[in-house]
Amino acid sequence: MPDLNTILIANRGEIACRIIRTARAMGYRSVAVYSEADADAAHVHAADMAVPIGPAPAAESYLCPERLIAAARRTGADAIHPGYGFLSENAGFARACAEAGLTFIGPPAEAIALMGSKQRARQAVEAAGVPCIPGYHGADQGDARLAAEAARIGYPVMVKASAGGGGRGLRRVGDPAALPDALRAARSEALSAFGSGDLILERALDAPRHVEIQIFADDHGNILHLGERDCSLQRRHQKVIEEAPSPAVTPALRAGMGAAAVRVARACGYRGAGTVEFLLDADGRFHFLEMNTRLQVEHPVTELVTGLDLVEWQLIVASGEPLPLGQDDIALDGWAMEARLYAEDTRAGFLPQTGRVLVWEPATGPGLRVDHGLRVGQTVSRHYDPLLAKIVAHGRNREEARRRLARAVEDSLLLGVRTNRAFLSAILRHDAFAGGAADTGFVERHLAGHETLTPAPPPLRILALAAILMHAATGLDGAAASGWPGWRNSAATPRRCRLACAGEHHELSLAVDARAAPMRFTARAGAEEEVIEILGMEAGRCSYIADGLRRSTRFVRDGGTLHLDDPSGAMAFEDATHQPAIHAEEAGSGRIAAPMDGAVVAVRAAAGERVARGQILVVLEAMKMEHPLRADIDGVVEEIRTAPGDQVRIRQLLVTIAAEAG
Repeated sequence: MPDLNTILIANRGEIACRIIRTARAMGYRSVAVYSEADADAAHVHAADMAVPIGPAPAAESYLCPERLIAAARRTGADAIHPGYGFLSENAGFARACAEAGLTFIGPPAEAIALMGSKQRARQAVEAAGVPCIPGYHGADQGDARLAAEAARIGYPVMVKASAGGGGRGLRRVGDPAALPDALRAARSEALSAFGSGDLILERALDAPRHVEIQIFADDHGNILHLGERDCSLQRRHQKVIEEAPSPAVTPALRAGMGAAAVRVARACGYRGAGTVEFLLDADGRFHFLEMNTRLQVEHPVTELVTGLDLVEWQLIVASGEPLPLGQDDIALDGWAMEARLYAEDTRAGFLPQTGRVLVWEPATGPGLRVDHGLRVGQTVSRHYDPLLAKIVAHGRNREEARRRLARAVEDSLLLGVRTNRAFLSAILRHDAFAGGAADTGFVERHLAGHETLTPAPPPLRILALAAILMHAATGLDGAAASGWPGWRNSAATPRRCRLACAGEHHELSLAVDARAAPMRFTARAGAEEEVIEILGMEAGRCSYIADGLRRSTRFVRDGGTLHLDDPSGAMAFEDATHQPAIHAEEAGSGRIAAPMDGAVVAVRAAAGERVARGQILVVLEAMKMEHPLRADIDGVVEEIRTAPGDQVRIRQLLVTIAAEAG
């Protein structure tokens, strides 16, 4: 039986912090590892020891088994917990740990390899009597063979990375013409994320539910399940909201899916925590999707409804002990929901965002839990997954859990990095979601055109407030109007202001009546007018009245940038009053700029080449995902200002196109 004392966590961010928390509670010492980008990260500060393992790119640090094992030897660690992502489902890493005399806190390498190959996994699962989705999982990876198999399966089809997960290397293809680009992009993402470009094809089910079963197994022949999680709320095949139990699962269906998941685990000789994922069709039939041979991102909802600590169970099993409970001892209490807070711009197609965390105040209260790895002052880098935090709520029933989670999402404040907070709130407050109607097509069906997904200028109320705070300058906290540069302590005098936000300029006039109590500002933009009454400012919070409603907004300055919070989303403003006026470039400008910080992985056009609107010109990689940049007009490429391997900044001009005459 292994004698564990010190555990190295081969991961970063919130999952590393979460593992460290349980390890400390159980009396284990913990070792963190970090790249150059994470030297001041929260998980580094949380651990008993921390070891640098290389440069910022994951391929040169967190994905290097030899560096991780060397770090374990250097610190005297006797076990490695891989968390999720990175090397958590890498059979070679699990074997390397065993060869180095280290306990790998996960399943046997053979089980990882079996379930990591979707072709072999499908064969094992079918042999165990578990239904699978029709598809192709063959060794012939040629485009011609994949095209023929897609035609046999019937469109639409799902193109998937054979070794993948988490939405990477995954494309839904609706017709044969779109297949070549989908295969190329999926292979590239899969190779970058998982080290293998092998693909599989599966029939795309219409609006299925994504329901998964948490299983646990030990070395004593015990395998049990801990109920299901519903992970149907997704965008771009990436989970956004998870809940346990599922509103679509009856006790009989739970028993059937649980028994099937246990058969899958037994068929691959499993040990430890794992998740068997199913798609539930409109007729209530379940189909095996894949098995994740690791702890899941969404494991907290299972912990809240079972009262168990799944990391504690992982450490118990890794120590050679039997599972603490049997199947009949598992009971579900209440309901739990989790929302994933991502660094992304939902109004720009969910593009990943980077920046420095200036304010981070996670919600607190009854039934709430926030798992995160954030520290004020740290930089959110383009090198890693954009997941920032998991906000989780527990209630006596689904409605109480939903209400608590919606409020917790809205109360969790992060300034300095744009997030999907408003988008999460829109989902949780939606009547259809409140009624339990969620499937993998929910976002496209219910939120198409929603304000959280549609580019729009900030409302005049927010522009006016930003201008007031921007020009308040040195006398921000409780200062009188006479102490504010540029304002007169007399009758209102209009002043022209120009603010830059997300690359666009917004003009307004702002007049202050400093004799009024409370101080009153009148903002005008075109025919629109807004009156703002400032009630007070202190400790980065402004209380004011607009439209007859009293409001309170948090803000923070970072050099010349003002970050301001609002229910519609956090925004960053710069004073552009004395800069030349510019306006947002409309679609069809022919000027293709980087929508985010990233690395150029491909350039698919050349100067002098004739291109068509929609044609892919450049492919960027950021936060482990590829993002194609397309021509917005028909024309001739005038200039290419980048090359593969370049690191580019947001709004950097990459390609210019001259429109065709006439």
